[in-house]
Amino acid sequence: MMDAKAAFKRYEAIRPRLPDAAYPGAVEAISDLPEIAEQADAFVFDAFGVLNVGETPIPGARACIDALRRAGKRVFVLTNAASANRSETEKKFNDLGFDFADSEIVSSRDAALAALAAAAVDGAWGVMAPPDYRADDFPCPTFPLEDADDAYDRAAGFLLLSAKLWTDDRQARLVASQRRRPRPVIVANPDLVAPRETGLSYEPGFYGHALWDATGHAPAFHGKPFPSVYSLVETQLNDVRPERIVMVGDTLHTDVLGARARGWRTALATDNGLFAGLDAQAFIDASGIRPDWRLPAI
Repeated sequence: MMDAKAAFKRYEAIRPRLPDAAYPGAVEAISDLPEIAEQADAFVFDAFGVLNVGETPIPGARACIDALRRAGKRVFVLTNAASANRSETEKKFNDLGFDFADSEIVSSRDAALAALAAAAVDGAWGVMAPPDYRADDFPCPTFPLEDADDAYDRAAGFLLLSAKLWTDDRQARLVASQRRRPRPVIVANPDLVAPRETGLSYEPGFYGHALWDATGHAPAFHGKPFPSVYSLVETQLNDVRPERIVMVGDTLHTDVLGARARGWRTALATDNGLFAGLDAQAFIDASGIRPDWRLPAI
């Protein structure tokens, strides 16, 4: 597994591929989100590292969200976790002890599948698939990418959805096939890594950028920090000015950068995600990606 310092270095290496954003002049330290509730109308939460670590809820997260609801604030989850469909995602948050309505959960999978449906390709998409892959979850023909070389060559395009079953051999097959015949690639989770109980796991974004490096052909990324997923939230918040939306996340290059590129404000939670046990301010200073606020946890 990659550690936080290596992940940060890789994020910095791909920085030219990420959106541009402007940042506040200074980062304000706060103890909790209700402290800034009067400065926002809506709070949008990342999941991994903010609400949960792997399959474990972060203590105090539900209480914080309940306090914001009582203060009249709208709340959303904006997650790059793309493996599960909508009903599975809602059940996951319910099982973790949260009470988000279906309309309050927006995932990078939503944006990626919209792009998949709109793409003009002749044939089936090969999918970097989760263990419970089901063909009827998708708006067009798909099949899972496994260990047969000819499967990669017959794909009309590629959807990078879940890295749980992905291997170096499968990545090599994908690279070789894409070199032979370039086709569209949609990355449904731009994260390089995600915090789990055992450390940081590699995510589809890691492999999408490695594919770009190896072939010179840019994939289409859907999810933080790229624009399409923010549009899905803004459609539901069309009466809220961007500067009155606060994105709460644990990463600089996805959560903070992407939200600042939309004109949202940002809060970086540091205790349970990418920077757990590290001096987050050192990474802020090194990157120049500055959240409006920094807090230990929500």
